[in-house]
Amino acid sequence: MQTLLIALAAGLGFIVAYHTYGRWLARRVFGIDVSRVTPAHTHADGSDYVPTKRAVVFGHHFTSIAGTGPIVGPAIAVMWGWLPALLWVVFGSIFIGAVHDFGALVVSLRNDGKTVGEIAGRVINRRVRLLFLLVLFMALTIVLAIFGLVIAAVFKQYPAAIAPCLIQIPIALVIGVWLHRRGRGLLVPSLLALGVMYGSVVWGDAGWLHAFNAELAAMPVIAWVGVLLVYSYVASVLPVWSLLQPRDFINSLQLLSALGLIVAGLVVAAFWGGAAPVDGAVRPALQVAAPMLDLHPPGAPPAYPFLFITIACGAISGFHCLVSSGTSSKQLESERDAQFVGYGSMLTEGFLATLVIIACVAGLGLGVAGPGGEWLTGAEAYTSRYADWGAASGLGAKVGAFVDGAANLLRALGLSAGIATALMAVLVASFAGTTLDTACRLQRYVVQELAGTFWGGPPNEGATVAPGFGLLGVLRNKHGATLFAIAAAALMAWAPLPGQEWSVANAGKGGLILWPMFGATNQLLGGLAFLVILFWLKRRGAPTWFLVPPLVFMLAMPAWAMMHQLPGWWAAETKNWMLIVIALATLGLEAWMVGEAVFLLRNRSRGRAEA
Repeated sequence: MQTLLIALAAGLGFIVAYHTYGRWLARRVFGIDVSRVTPAHTHADGSDYVPTKRAVVFGHHFTSIAGTGPIVGPAIAVMWGWLPALLWVVFGSIFIGAVHDFGALVVSLRNDGKTVGEIAGRVINRRVRLLFLLVLFMALTIVLAIFGLVIAAVFKQYPAAIAPCLIQIPIALVIGVWLHRRGRGLLVPSLLALGVMYGSVVWGDAGWLHAFNAELAAMPVIAWVGVLLVYSYVASVLPVWSLLQPRDFINSLQLLSALGLIVAGLVVAAFWGGAAPVDGAVRPALQVAAPMLDLHPPGAPPAYPFLFITIACGAISGFHCLVSSGTSSKQLESERDAQFVGYGSMLTEGFLATLVIIACVAGLGLGVAGPGGEWLTGAEAYTSRYADWGAASGLGAKVGAFVDGAANLLRALGLSAGIATALMAVLVASFAGTTLDTACRLQRYVVQELAGTFWGGPPNEGATVAPGFGLLGVLRNKHGATLFAIAAAALMAWAPLPGQEWSVANAGKGGLILWPMFGATNQLLGGLAFLVILFWLKRRGAPTWFLVPPLVFMLAMPAWAMMHQLPGWWAAETKNWMLIVIALATLGLEAWMVGEAVFLLRNRSRGRAEA
């Protein structure tokens, strides 16, 4: 019953926050104006700027920001205790993450749908703009390089998820083209597509499809990375209505229905227990099997600051400011939708992270197979997955803890173990895919804006070759910029890990070279986005007092985490020089940008005082 009360209290808290704090932000701080024309109308081009119903934009935004972040982060952070993880998810989402996403969305809406990096040059100065865009480029390159590995790892661990994930793509294309030509709503065909996809989960690992899934699961990681990057290129250059919107909307329906199934399973398990391990056995009771507080688990880094770095998506993530200002701001048909999309999506993601915590600390306790094949329940089941930091921090372990724990909750509803596990695996892989294609489109914008910095003027989306000469001219065109983004990610993924020789088996994992600092870099982006929002609000005389604490917090925690990790990276027998150099450069860029901002704020304050 405790777990059910936790979920209900968190859900109620998010609803209350949306209608109180979120409404205050919309009306009193950001001044949402329903009469203001959005960039989707003023810059409509049928490709990137497309006026879209808020439910569809919500689907795109929610699935893009969710990805695997609110799953893998909470799934490892519970090692410090379920209570700190839960408190950070709930209060972080309400007062930091949702404010960050909503603010970035509104600022972009008021600046022609530009990315937050581009807007930094308008509200702070051009040096900060360039520094910000460089940080964005590095972070997105890591995302593109690593998420192919993430999806490949999920497919190898759960082959039954392959066919349902692949079938989404042609279904989304057909729906997108058909609806664009007919001008009809997306809901009914998407529900039909969702039914087909769920049918593929139930029957998609039988007969010849089982052999098909097994064959693809055996593909080398580098092959999956290559295929997924090619897909990302296609998804990035196609109009948003053709693939991105219908696929993300289908995925959003999938996630919301999966959340509903998890909650239903939670209710059944709370009152009647989980599924019996064998027919006729007693149904195991649902209870929290993890410690409430454990700040020093074996082998783990200190809870502070790493709790706030490990749980990013689900509390706050700098990547979200790119989605808000890169794609969603170009699709909103009315400013009245900004709170629903920006603030509401983050709260929904916070609820997802809450359910992930419950699945890991209570769902696992309903029963898992032990290392020797024995059936474990309660604390023994939890400990089998969380014996120490090294055993729990791998990608497979984190994904597996959530998938198995959530599948146990679905099994309480009467679903078979195979179908329940496949449903959760499809959920993880699908949202990794939406993050991948959205990140590629965002990286295209960043590359075009960087090229425009050195050449000058806005990019020419419609031209086959943008104005200019040589590489910079090509990079201002969407095809050239996207190919450059893909090539940079492919080169990073292609590189072997430090101390390893290149081989087909090792290739594809190069994104892991910089992955140890991605969490800190991602959170740093959040702090820098807060800085841009702060300057934008100050220029309009709007309240900023509520923004200062999260701004300082999100600049301090990532810097603290990187400075804590640097000595260990330096002392390693095989030094990862790329990681060390880029970490130092990132700290330097942060100090430079903050210094520029403080200097500008001081000069403005002095000017007002003298006036």
